Amino acid sequence: MILCDIGNTTFHFKSKSKSFKIGLEQSLKKVKIGKEKLYFISVNEKGTKQLLKHFPKAIDISSLIDFKTSYKGMGLDRQLVCKYIQNGIIVDIGSAITVDVMKKGIHKGGIILPGINAYKRIYPKISKKLSFKFKTDINLDKIPLKTDDAINYSILTSIISPIKNIYNKNQVPIFFTGEDSKLILSYFEGIPYKYKKNLVFNSMKKVIKENRC
Repeated sequence: MILCDIGNTTFHFKSKSKSFKIGLEQSLKKVKIGKEKLYFISVNEKGTKQLLKHFPKAIDISSLIDFKTSYKGMGLDRQLVCKYIQNGIIVDIGSAITVDVMKKGIHKGGIILPGINAYKRIYPKISKKLSFKFKTDINLDKIPLKTDDAINYSILTSIISPIKNIYNKNQVPIFFTGEDSKLILSYFEGIPYKYKKNLVFNSMKKVIKENRC
């Protein structure tokens, strides 16, 4: 079995032995699946067409994701990571940052922030003088005294503060997923959290198993 999560910027593949990403603009010719079944979800129509062009037998499991919510326009990837968490705040840090609240198996809502790479691109576009090196060792209890730190402080607080605010209001554990989550975990000491590297893929496996496909 090979799994693929098609996001806004990448194809993310997962097999038994490895996980790897390929940009949506890159060729899939180097991806070899042999006789294994390829299952996928997608939030990108162009990416879906590209995948099916190379792997016409790939199985789209989106119709099997039975997730009920009052939220309008919730992406499949968000639905999937929330589906199997009864109580928790699910923080998925990728090209965008999504934060969703589940309580007693009910989706209470969520927010969307720019991803860390998106933040990195914003400041140099404003001015070349605002080019900076991203750091995650900033003391958020002190007001910065130099531009580089000021930018990093602003980026980190704009991500961390709303997550902590949602935690304080809901008091349920936080589940982080997405590689970039590791960059901010140190700022959540004292708050119950877990880092789930393969949360999307593990949820895909559960959907596939439940539907015996």
